[in-house]
Amino acid sequence: MPRLTVRRDSFPTRGSFTISRGSRTAVEVVLVELEAEEGHKGRGECVPYARYGESVEGVLAAIEGLRGALEAGDLDRQGLQTALPSGAARNALDCAFWDLEAKSSGRRVWQLAGLAEPGSLTTAYTLSLDSPEAMGSAAAANAARPLLKLKLAGPEDLARVEAVRAGAPEAKLVVDANEGWDADAYLRIAPELARLGVSLVEQPLPAGADAALADLPRPVPLCADESCHDRSSLPQLRGRYDLINVKLDKTGGLTEALALVAEAEAAGFGVMVGCMLATSLAMAPATLPAQRAQVVDLDGPLLLAEDRDPPLRIDGSTIHPAVPELWG
Repeated sequence: MPRLTVRRDSFPTRGSFTISRGSRTAVEVVLVELEAEEGHKGRGECVPYARYGESVEGVLAAIEGLRGALEAGDLDRQGLQTALPSGAARNALDCAFWDLEAKSSGRRVWQLAGLAEPGSLTTAYTLSLDSPEAMGSAAAANAARPLLKLKLAGPEDLARVEAVRAGAPEAKLVVDANEGWDADAYLRIAPELARLGVSLVEQPLPAGADAALADLPRPVPLCADESCHDRSSLPQLRGRYDLINVKLDKTGGLTEALALVAEAEAAGFGVMVGCMLATSLAMAPATLPAQRAQVVDLDGPLLLAEDRDPPLRIDGSTIHPAVPELWG
């Protein structure tokens, strides 16, 4: 019968971080701790996302609503999958359950999940939405990184990509429009992205308008982000996207994320594992499904001015497996 602790934490970003929906200088996360009677403690972190109708207050309330069942021992990780919908609140609790089970059993989460021992990963590094000149300078400063991800959305998008390519001529590029284009913009920009060697485009059209992608040319592979949450999303993505972006805050935790990756692979989709802007505690569980991903975007800690202690060890763009003191 675990004891529940839940609170909000705030972490400043390295400067301002901007996407098509706005800018931020700090990220607010929700931390969940489940402490067993013998003293073992499991932790999980989530990022409530307004785009999906979430708020810190709403997530805190949803988790608090389960306190009685949790502390009475009437709710376990499997029961959680139906007690809450996919989303941030379930993610924090799901990851805390996994961590607590690992700590209590003396085994790692990858062993409990029947996975191979995780290795190091190469993550994308995200360039915040800015002027072409500023993004070009940021690319030049990070030109040694093997994979750069560009936040786009606006009339200067092609100039932004050209500036980044000039600043980092050897880097692999991924662009993320965050639903910021319409079909006309996509038709105009996509062939030029292919010319510039862009390897992937995330969510070019709004989630509610992406049926049009089934009838549009695809010079660069497309990845569903806002259009893909959990396994129930997959049927409508066929013919529209080549890959899906798996984020634990969308799937509602590691449990569903692992199931989503397996089902997506069986359906012929490639896999990207991404993140919200969050700390190493949120990245650590995501490194497990990321072992099977073609694209890894778990750079949240690199974009923060402060992190959890202990953090993930990240050398340049290489993420090493989490130590048990952090998670899992």
